[in-house]
Amino acid sequence: MKGFDAKWRDVPHYINGITYDIWEGRQIGALRQLYAPGLIVRSPASVVVDNSGVIAATLATLAEFPDRELLGEDVIWCDDPEGATATSDAYLSSHRLMCTATHAQAGAYGAPTGAKLRYRILADCAIRDGAVYDEWLVRDQAAIVGQMGHDLVDWVRAQIGREGGAAGCVKPMTPETDVPGPYTRRGNSDAWGARYSGVISRLMAGELDVVPSGYARAANLHYAGGVDAFGWRGADAFWIGLRAAFPFATFKVEHVVGRADALCPPRAAVRWSLHGAHSGWGRFGVPSGAQVYVMGICHAEFDAEGAIRREFALIDDTAIWKQILLHTGAHA
Repeated sequence: MKGFDAKWRDVPHYINGITYDIWEGRQIGALRQLYAPGLIVRSPASVVVDNSGVIAATLATLAEFPDRELLGEDVIWCDDPEGATATSDAYLSSHRLMCTATHAQAGAYGAPTGAKLRYRILADCAIRDGAVYDEWLVRDQAAIVGQMGHDLVDWVRAQIGREGGAAGCVKPMTPETDVPGPYTRRGNSDAWGARYSGVISRLMAGELDVVPSGYARAANLHYAGGVDAFGWRGADAFWIGLRAAFPFATFKVEHVVGRADALCPPRAAVRWSLHGAHSGWGRFGVPSGAQVYVMGICHAEFDAEGAIRREFALIDDTAIWKQILLHTGAHA
């Protein structure tokens, strides 16, 4: 890995290593080197610019969740030759983490509940010169809020109030609030990535018959809201519930990575978006007409027959409800 510290063996070692150093190792100051100046971190909840903003957010999170641990499950990555320089290689990593934490102090999530939390994060990071310089991240906020004992919509309504009401609250990521970044590539051309993006595209086109042909009958599925499901009915329920809420929204595959590594099943990571009106009954209840932007990141593993045997699909339900409530005025 030219341009990176020699202690890092490969991209997964680097991504898991710096994550540990920052959070469990408490090397918050190292973010000044590990996150490049001008970095953009996009999550459904907000768009944060520069490593100083990331440092502030990291300190706030650790104050609220002092025992937080980030357990790296997988890193699905690809080379990025177009982003490389004369002094450094470049890569795009899609990192899947299981987080554990205790809600011990007051903070962005409100008064401390003492809840013991377990939830996933999926994060795409563009890396070069030993640092992350562009990032997209989806945290399973619905799982966090639910484990704290809150009703999801009530919590979002209270969040808007805590942040200063409709005029002052942090605005979710949308095409209007997004900030263009330096990483503009679309991933790699690996066949497993193409297979998985094809399955998701067919689901979003209403071709639900792709479920029995694209998923193993005993598929192990992990969805937003901390939902664990199994088999064809589990996949059908998640994807139809999402698409039904936004039946005319524009679906777009934003990024695709596929890999086939020794001693691992073939894997793929897909980042995608939905943008359009909340005009249908589905995951988000009564159609509101709100213009909503959904950012999703998914990981999949395949079996020997080429069917999806494990899937991890995250969206941020709280960011979607925030857009709906701000549109309807039901935040007051």
